[in-house]
Amino acid sequence: MKQHLPNKTVKFEETILPHLDAAYNLARWLTRDTADADDVVQEAFLRAFKFFDGFHGGNARAWILKIVRNTCYSWLQKNRGHEIAAEFDEEQHSVAALDTEAVLIENIDAQILKRLLDELPLEFREVIILRELEGMSYKEIAGVSDLPLGTVMSRLARARARLHTGLISCLKGELN
Repeated sequence: MKQHLPNKTVKFEETILPHLDAAYNLARWLTRDTADADDVVQEAFLRAFKFFDGFHGGNARAWILKIVRNTCYSWLQKNRGHEIAAEFDEEQHSVAALDTEAVLIENIDAQILKRLLDELPLEFREVIILRELEGMSYKEIAGVSDLPLGTVMSRLARARARLHTGLISCLKGELN
């Protein structure tokens, strides 16, 4: 005999569970570890279920990704505080904004891209994953990450520039 689940559970499963892959993808890129990402996503989904009564519709994907992001940052602070505490150096991180999307889309080795993404500072890695891998709009990213729209755009430009620089460096290494 099939057991009837409470309405909250059914609604949660219908609304939030379809975004499990996106949640895991974000957690995986932020933590850089599959086991840690599993733990973070599990904790985030437990938090989301606990506070699901406070979700009044809207963009469920952005809502759960914001919870995953916040859970990741809490987890990183607790377990790897040095990664979050790394100070942002404007001179070191400012590179002329270049359009690397076309370069990234073309035939690029996945291992090189993964390494380049892993080397990005957390604040750059977060926005590039949400934009390029999760397809979120700038406005959605700003909402998920609690950042002004201009900061999202700036971080994306810098992340793309660093990826571009890293890609050029890899290509020059292969040509020599």
